[in-house]
Amino acid sequence: MEHATPLEEIARFLRRVQWAFVVVAALWLLGILASVLTPFVIAALLGWLGDPIVDRLEARGMSRGAAVGIVFSVMTVIFVLVLLLLLPMVQRQVLTLVESLPRYSAWIGDTLVPWIEARTRIDVDRYLDVGYLTNLVREHWESAGGIAKTVFGYVTRSGSMLLGIIVNAVLVPVLAFFFLRDWDALIERFASLIPPRHLPIVTRLARESDAVLGGFLRGQFMVMLILGVMYAVGLQIIGLDLGILIGMIAGMLTFVPYVGPATLLIFGGIASLVQFGDWQHFGGVLVVFVVGQLFESYWLTPKFVGNRIGLHPMAVIFAVLAGGQLFGVLGMLLALPVAAVANVLLRYAQERYRASRLYAGDASPVVIIERPGGDAGTI
Repeated sequence: MEHATPLEEIARFLRRVQWAFVVVAALWLLGILASVLTPFVIAALLGWLGDPIVDRLEARGMSRGAAVGIVFSVMTVIFVLVLLLLLPMVQRQVLTLVESLPRYSAWIGDTLVPWIEARTRIDVDRYLDVGYLTNLVREHWESAGGIAKTVFGYVTRSGSMLLGIIVNAVLVPVLAFFFLRDWDALIERFASLIPPRHLPIVTRLARESDAVLGGFLRGQFMVMLILGVMYAVGLQIIGLDLGILIGMIAGMLTFVPYVGPATLLIFGGIASLVQFGDWQHFGGVLVVFVVGQLFESYWLTPKFVGNRIGLHPMAVIFAVLAGGQLFGVLGMLLALPVAAVANVLLRYAQERYRASRLYAGDASPVVIIERPGGDAGTI
């Protein structure tokens, strides 16, 4: 193998600096345009999730336009039905929560804090003035007429915020329709920009990323939906006034490992103690928690998700938190897709490293063979 000349080394270093500059500039633009890009990312995710169904309808002889119309109509009807069914229910639950806030504040100051102080010998009042916070909540409640009224008034006064919400609500379905219609064309255009010598490996990595991420998101959505319903029904059977709201929140947070079940146990337990003041109902919440965990671990996750994303739970939590910290809502939306693609790339890098002379030493290097199906074999 010939050694590179100093000029070639300098040219290679400058190319790397250029690519690093491009990446930094792209991240900088992503941070600036995060609020603008959010509806585009949501619409792109919807288009990507619906594209396989459109392709199946096309394979049965249906035109692309008709298949897109059917899939988009079904998605719209499902969204509207869920909205119509959930909105009144969620509204009642939120009103119940708002009305119960003074009672929760009083319970924290009169019951929870003394209980913690008695068992830990830590003077909580020394570090946290619970009485002041409780009075602040009560005064704010009485003067503003409730948190819901305050939030609604703030959103109403903030014309730009309200306008942004309306624009995004209209923009997302429109963009989703165009992404769904033109998804294959967009992929072909992107593929045409890849140098031919790199096209096979890029195609392989793209297929692996699509399979990993698509299976995970579709499966995780089913897990979230089923667990949310289970949690809500279980807490309602126990008799919690906020059972539906807590169950729905715990179900939605299931995509972050351990956060959903912990939310159910903590908030459900507090709600049971505040509402009933006994350990029997807290035990009921614990039963719902255990049943949900067993059902998720031994049936839901193996059936719908499995190990498709290949990421450790801590990596998923870090990706979501880091994405939210860096780019807000947009970062949280992109966290799992970026993490899944990064995981595929890391596996490929490990594969190349094991095939390199650096890893094999003086032994014969491992040769990677690209098969037509996109899989790789070694000899």
